[in-house]
Amino acid sequence: MTFPKGPLALQALSVSKETPPFVWNIPGSKSITNRALVLAALSEGTTVLQGVLHSDDTRYMRGALEKMGILITDIDATTLKVEGGRSRLKAPDEELFIGNSGTTVRFLTAFAALVPGKVTLVGDKHMQKRPIDDLINGMGQLGVKVECATGCPPLTIHGGHLPGGVVTMPGGKSSQYFSAILMAAQCADDDIELKVDGNLVSRPYIDITLNMMRDFGAKVPRNAAVQGANSFRVPAQGAYQAMEYTIEPDASSASYAFACGAATGLKVEVPGLSTGALQGDFAFTQILESAGAHLDVQANSTHVQGQGKLKGVHVDMHHISDTVMTLAAIAPLCDGPTHITNVYNIRIKETDRLEATVNELKRLGQKVESGHDWLTITPAPLTSAIVRSYSDHRMAMSFAILGLAHGGVQIEDPSCVAKTYPAFWDDLRKLYQHCGQSAEF
Repeated sequence: MTFPKGPLALQALSVSKETPPFVWNIPGSKSITNRALVLAALSEGTTVLQGVLHSDDTRYMRGALEKMGILITDIDATTLKVEGGRSRLKAPDEELFIGNSGTTVRFLTAFAALVPGKVTLVGDKHMQKRPIDDLINGMGQLGVKVECATGCPPLTIHGGHLPGGVVTMPGGKSSQYFSAILMAAQCADDDIELKVDGNLVSRPYIDITLNMMRDFGAKVPRNAAVQGANSFRVPAQGAYQAMEYTIEPDASSASYAFACGAATGLKVEVPGLSTGALQGDFAFTQILESAGAHLDVQANSTHVQGQGKLKGVHVDMHHISDTVMTLAAIAPLCDGPTHITNVYNIRIKETDRLEATVNELKRLGQKVESGHDWLTITPAPLTSAIVRSYSDHRMAMSFAILGLAHGGVQIEDPSCVAKTYPAFWDDLRKLYQHCGQSAEF
């Protein structure tokens, strides 16, 4: 995959009443792909995964699992065969480099407790600033030794078995800490009860984890998935069941397509996401509807189209925080302020996303107020500017949509989209071509 050299300039998309709908095919979900790889690795036998996303994050996960004894082969461009099982696991011969992939480092911290021997996870300079001490403390409560000097990677897990027991972790930073232990708990020596201290952020991602665990044969009680539950119990069963599993399109990545439709007036169709989607970020479409866009959810696709100027909204995005920047980036196009609340957890993502979003909106001439876990964007005339990406894929893709809708936006580091959506700029080229324009990148 080749990327345009930055800064990349976006020109406004030309849309008329005669412009036909654009079908935007979104690649597979990163969150589901990395969960599926872990579950397949812990399943005895051969699992076939269809609709797999190939991105930086999923390559780090795949590479790490292969170095721990799991055999993974490509069947076609989006299908993998995974030969898994506890009997295949072995300590790697070297440190495992996981870049800046949060799902990889967190899921493998718990997974590595099942690996006989020592597993060391190291990341890039950004990963070295991302806290993981809550998960390390949780693993310690189960008797697993984890060495970590700073509370952020690198870290070393001394594995061999995962004792059962009771774990209590704060819920306000990352649901991935909980998903990591939940997936490994199936293979623990005894049942594990996982308790949440305080409110649990991004709860829909826990539901994804639990539902996928059940798909792979786990007997997790259904009441553990009820919204608001403050504990989860996973019976120890030893292994998951190998199967064929299809990964749905990435709802976080689809937010850019949906926002494009809302902001430009182009009717955009995203196949494969509809009512019943596993991913909570699909609820972003409802926010766009409340802002005045037309939403049409069909049996196996969703359509979004702007109906004129969007309205500012006041919304709690605690549970769909990966789409905060998508909304914030198109807020300058609204006819009133947009107020986003309860999103402290985006400060510990690939970058401090709240601060980064505020900085770049101000660079674009917007009036922005912010606090510990909120921001308010009051629209003002847009100033042309180069938007910094902070090596964060979501910064680049979110503000690209503002560029599509208005122009005057340049993206500093277009290559960072490789983390979750390597084909993003290719898909934008298709979008321009669909509207009769050439893309000069």
